[in-house]
Amino acid sequence: MAQPQMPRHAGVRLDPKLAAIGAPETHPDVEAIPWKTGRVGVVPALDSGGVPVPAQERSGGCAKGNGCTCASAPAPAPAPAPAPAPAPAPAPAPAPATTTATATATASTTTTATASTTATASTTATASTTASKRAKKLPGSGIPPRRIAVILKWARRISQVAFLLLFLYFLCQTAFRGSFAARADAPVRLPLPVEAFLLADPFVAAMTALSTHTVYRGLLWSVGLLALTMIFGRVFCGWICPFGTLHHFFAWILPSRHGRGAPRVEANKTHTYQRAKYYLLYGFLMAGVGGSAIGGLFDPICIAVRSIGLGVIPGVQYLSHRALGTAQSVPSRAVQSMADHTQDWLAQSVWQSKQGYFHQTWFIVFLLVAVLFANRFIPRFWCRVLCPLGAFLGVFSRFALFGMTKDHAKCTDCNLCLVHCQGADSPQGGVKWRQDECHMCMNCENACPEDVIKFTFLPNRRSAIAVPDTQRRTALAAVGAGAMFLPAARVADSLDANYHPKVIRPPGAVEERAFLERCIRCAECMKVCPNNALHPAFFEAGVEGLWTPILIARIGYCEYSCVLCGQVCPTGAIQKISETEKMGLGQPPIKIGTAFYDHGRCLPWSMQTPCIVCEEFCPTSPKAIWVEEVDAPVRDSKPGPDGAPPTFRTVHLQRPHVDPSLCVGCGACEKVCPVQDQPAVYVTSVGETRSRTNVILLENTNYNQKS
Repeated sequence: MAQPQMPRHAGVRLDPKLAAIGAPETHPDVEAIPWKTGRVGVVPALDSGGVPVPAQERSGGCAKGNGCTCASAPAPAPAPAPAPAPAPAPAPAPAPATTTATATATASTTTTATASTTATASTTATASTTASKRAKKLPGSGIPPRRIAVILKWARRISQVAFLLLFLYFLCQTAFRGSFAARADAPVRLPLPVEAFLLADPFVAAMTALSTHTVYRGLLWSVGLLALTMIFGRVFCGWICPFGTLHHFFAWILPSRHGRGAPRVEANKTHTYQRAKYYLLYGFLMAGVGGSAIGGLFDPICIAVRSIGLGVIPGVQYLSHRALGTAQSVPSRAVQSMADHTQDWLAQSVWQSKQGYFHQTWFIVFLLVAVLFANRFIPRFWCRVLCPLGAFLGVFSRFALFGMTKDHAKCTDCNLCLVHCQGADSPQGGVKWRQDECHMCMNCENACPEDVIKFTFLPNRRSAIAVPDTQRRTALAAVGAGAMFLPAARVADSLDANYHPKVIRPPGAVEERAFLERCIRCAECMKVCPNNALHPAFFEAGVEGLWTPILIARIGYCEYSCVLCGQVCPTGAIQKISETEKMGLGQPPIKIGTAFYDHGRCLPWSMQTPCIVCEEFCPTSPKAIWVEEVDAPVRDSKPGPDGAPPTFRTVHLQRPHVDPSLCVGCGACEKVCPVQDQPAVYVTSVGETRSRTNVILLENTNYNQKS
């Protein structure tokens, strides 16, 4: 007779020899689970008060109550061997017909009932098997999470998607797609608060408050986020932050093949490298005390606006233009119409009609790809290691009224909480919870099968670490580095002794030192510029001016009546001026530089070629570019008859000049100059309104004073 199939438990087949005599209480070849009580052996049921429950009283005969059959339950004794069959008895005498019919009917009824019972049992068994297959087997004790925890987990996911979409929508709406009128009574404003995420950034508010000793009015929204943090902890990181959501998403779709199981658990444990963001925070705040908002380089909202707005969106725009351009060449009216409508919709909803180009954007995109790729090895790498905003919120989360409570005695070290942890905040039992690192993702409570973790108001503080775990000496070194950054950057020649002529700031920008105190490198002004004129500086303004906005007129010029850059600036580095102030109606106009001519490259000056393109495009009234009417001799390009020298003819030229008292430095002349490689007219920052030293005219200097 074939040996009956023995059940399996935890991947281990039971020994058939033990089944004949009854299995022992433990698996001899399987390591027992070490409980926090110190007892090693069979795991008792959680509701049995520590006393092992008899196998007959457990569900499915398993000590864990999960329906499996294991050696901890007595195995059924083998069935006895069947007895020999008796000799056949003599056939009975035939019965009367009536009796036979009655017996036949009774047998038929019995057979029908038996078949019905068998069918019902089979249907019930099939349904039970299907239900058991559909039901997901829970690990360990299989205690389901609280309903409120499941609701909060899904609410967090919905919140992450919603805020990311809102951020991207605001970023796409940070643009003007209409037309400008050269009139001061036609103001142009964006209808939405596209800088809302930056206004709610408490790290930006603290940094600019330390550097300027004032609080910008719009940044008061950040106080609300701090209040939210002091109630619920770092919910901004886990529920709201769009940059954190991007890291969460890429950590999910780009896991390493080595980042599963034990390596995944190890990666999600609290590590000492998570202190780095606190050291960066201390250094940036100290640099703010010295007068520099350099910390905006590492702010997550600034990074998201700068990298997506200046790199990702223009890159997608470039690819879409190529793809739709190819579709428009397909000899099909339907395909061409679809491509045209798609391109029109994208130009009105996602980006502007002209392709955007930004200075040195390759480096910004490279850094974005690098930090996103790092999630392959450390989940939410930026949030755990480098984010100064997360560190700033972590400092304030120590006062949170909502937090984690753990029952360490129930923990079986299954590590499921670590597998799903987003903040690496030590949610497992037996260790203290890192409150400053927790993103409030609620994954640990939902993953725990032993009812160890609960999030409640006013939790037990004895099992939590609220103060950031930093080394005092390293923290002091970070503060010292922040304090030394400013003099190290300022003694370079970029600000005082050798100011770069191409550092042309947007209209309404404050004086350079005050500008560096306020500018957080968010790139909102660059994204909103309708003519693609503002770009992130590389090292033109020194290391302190990295990625601050400068005007590159060869790519785009400053629209004469546009003041949108000041409207979206969240910190006041670019003031919110009006069209009247910029155009100078009843007052001097705001100047950002002055135009100059290179007579060696200008066509009317050097090549006797008529050209007045720059004068035609000059937007000021009266025009800052005026022309000199001259008649100049021009040699014919062909030789005379019979090899004679080329003849000369007279051509009427209009040679351009610049009136520096009227020029505002908008760069329109440089943009339209037909000399491509190096324009014959160019704009520098000299003569800008915001500076009293970077001047070109001598009316207010001692050179014009009579002795």
